[in-house]
Amino acid sequence: MTPADTSLPGVAPSSAPRHNLPEVSVSELSQALKRTVEDAFGRVRVRGEISQPKVAGSGHCYLRLKDDAAVLDGVIWRGTMAKLSLRPEEGLEVIATGRLTTYPGRSSYQIIVESLELAGEGALLKLLEERKRRLAAEGLFGAERKRALPFLPRVVGVVTSPTGAVIRDILHRLNDRFPCHVLVWPVRVQGEGAADEIAAAIAGFNALDPGGAVPRPDVLIVARGGGSLDDLMAFNEEVVVRAAAASVVPLVSAVGHETDTTLIDFAADLRAPTPTGAAEMVVPVRLDLLTRVGDDGRRLLGAMARLLEDRAAYLTGLARGLPDLARRVEELTQRLDDRAQRLALAWPTLLERQRAAVDRLAARLRSPRELVAMRAGELGHLGRALDGAARRAVDDRARALDHLAARLRPAPLRQEAERRAADLARLSGALDAAGARRLNDAGARLDGAAKLLESYSFHKVLARGFVLVRDRAETPVTTAAATAAGQAVTLQFADGRVAATVAGAASDPPPPRSAPAPRRPARKPGKSGKPGGDRRQGDLLDGL
Repeated sequence: MTPADTSLPGVAPSSAPRHNLPEVSVSELSQALKRTVEDAFGRVRVRGEISQPKVAGSGHCYLRLKDDAAVLDGVIWRGTMAKLSLRPEEGLEVIATGRLTTYPGRSSYQIIVESLELAGEGALLKLLEERKRRLAAEGLFGAERKRALPFLPRVVGVVTSPTGAVIRDILHRLNDRFPCHVLVWPVRVQGEGAADEIAAAIAGFNALDPGGAVPRPDVLIVARGGGSLDDLMAFNEEVVVRAAAASVVPLVSAVGHETDTTLIDFAADLRAPTPTGAAEMVVPVRLDLLTRVGDDGRRLLGAMARLLEDRAAYLTGLARGLPDLARRVEELTQRLDDRAQRLALAWPTLLERQRAAVDRLAARLRSPRELVAMRAGELGHLGRALDGAARRAVDDRARALDHLAARLRPAPLRQEAERRAADLARLSGALDAAGARRLNDAGARLDGAAKLLESYSFHKVLARGFVLVRDRAETPVTTAAATAAGQAVTLQFADGRVAATVAGAASDPPPPRSAPAPRRPARKPGKSGKPGGDRRQGDLLDGL
């Protein structure tokens, strides 16, 4: 073991070499580097492309600036982030102003960004084109979102700077064309915070109550004078474009001169070339309206006068074609009188014609007695034919039996034949008697039915002195209440008809006579053995 090996750990041997450079710690070296970098680069402007921008939960933004050969880390503190007019975006070429420092925890250096600006107008146009394409893809610039401006707004809202010449030009033009109520929402139109103020003004106008103390405008004008692209950047911000697209009130964009174009122009319902042009678009010319109303009124009066003249001439022409009303009434009255007279004469003629037809039909009808006699003759003929046929049949059978008996030799058979012949003769006699009785009974019933039918006929009633009363329609009148004074009726007697007229109204029936009515003799018993014969319908004329 050498002497060096026997030395204690951490104790340098007496023979170790000594250095002239002092020893420093890592922290001391990192702090020395930090002071050196911050003193040498206390204020720098770095141009590069933003890469990997990220906003932490604390509100700080971390990003990287790069070019084709190097990369520089950067950080934007939360307070500075709120003041920037340009938001860090991926691929955006900018000029960052700030100071360099180191981060000892990772042995790296970085820039503390205090402000950002686009690196030239070409980069700014590229940014605007990219933003325009993205917002158009969301549908914020669609033609279907555009609304027509009201023809005559009562309240006009203006979002602009209150100190510039723009508001004076707008007020002057509105007063010349058509004076109306104007509400101005003062905002900054460029610089930091201008975009937020413009968006808040648009949303504020839309939040007003239409019937409140401060009425909501019928149309909005967002206006600014001309300027460079950087001066008009507030109207290219996404927050302003979205506020204009979300506006319920129709919005007119009047930013810059006629050649200037901003993104709010695409989101607005109408773009005006200048603020003065916007004032001309939102209101018509009052004198032109008065002139137009006067012209329309004169044209309306002239058209109405011509229409009345045409209608009067047309009515006069129609009146010429009308006949004399008095003469027409006289002709119709005469025709009515003639028809009434003919109708009065035609009615009795029609009744007589119908009465004659009824009489002819009645003459063609056969009386019940004739019908009964005819049916009785037919029945007698049939009975005689039946008796003859029965006798011939009995005679034929008797002859056949006699012939058969003559041919039979034995006595018992002859006796049996004689007995059968006697039975046959007896049965033939009984058959003849039964047929005669049946014919007599049928004839008696037929005679009774004929007499009953004849007794039911109203002609028998008329023959006893009664009268059948009929009205003009040949309907029998059965009650006094069915008649009226002056009514024409027909009285039918047993020997003919007589026309009559009812003299007065129906009166109460006369009181009954004191003497009792004579009692009718009792009827003879009929063939059925009961008094009065068949009484099922025998009471029809009992009270006559």
